[in-house]
Amino acid sequence: MKLDILAFGAHPDDVELGCAGTILKHIEDGKKIGIIDLTRGELGTRGSAAIRKKEAEAASKILGVALRENLAMADGFFLNDKKHQLKVIQKIRQYQPEVVIANSLKDRHPDHGRGAQLVSDACFLAGLPKIKTSLKGKSQKAWRPKAVYHYIQFNPHKPDFVVDISKHFEKKMEAIRAFESQFYNPDSKETETLISSPEFFGLLKKRCEEHGNQINARYGEGFLFGTLNWKFILI
Repeated sequence: MKLDILAFGAHPDDVELGCAGTILKHIEDGKKIGIIDLTRGELGTRGSAAIRKKEAEAASKILGVALRENLAMADGFFLNDKKHQLKVIQKIRQYQPEVVIANSLKDRHPDHGRGAQLVSDACFLAGLPKIKTSLKGKSQKAWRPKAVYHYIQFNPHKPDFVVDISKHFEKKMEAIRAFESQFYNPDSKETETLISSPEFFGLLKKRCEEHGNQINARYGEGFLFGTLNWKFILI
């Protein structure tokens, strides 16, 4: 299956929080989009890997993505090395996306920046024919996406460009709420986190409003250019 856009997240829920509106917008426009989570989020303070799996499946149905996979890398401990790069290269060659979206290169959670660089490096390396990979016993052809963009996460950044998600903001929030174990629940006995506070959804809405204001839209999602942008494709 060939994809138009392939979105990566270090953890399940990263993609929803960072670029769900953009995914919804482009699916409506007829684009085929997939999501690949690098880890199962097993070190998350709240919930569990099994719960995250069910939540990710629910969010994927809301978004209407063509596929969602999990590479089961070690949460908190995966590396940007040959072993992990080859796993990502295999997926890039399998789905041949024109555009790849990944975590923020600089963010509070170290997995985000490391995951972003891992995906970015793998996108470049996937275009080198002398790197050999195979799938189901068949050699894969080299493939390099035309662009890699990074969605903005916890740390604020000035976007290089903003996508208008006004029409899709409410459904974006619905997809995010599918990860209910991670967010505010007055009956929960689990440790509170930055995103489980009752104020979090208000802060998320405010950021989308701030990004939207930059393009005279009600809501927007901001993105940063990656190192692979030899050809700009406006998604």
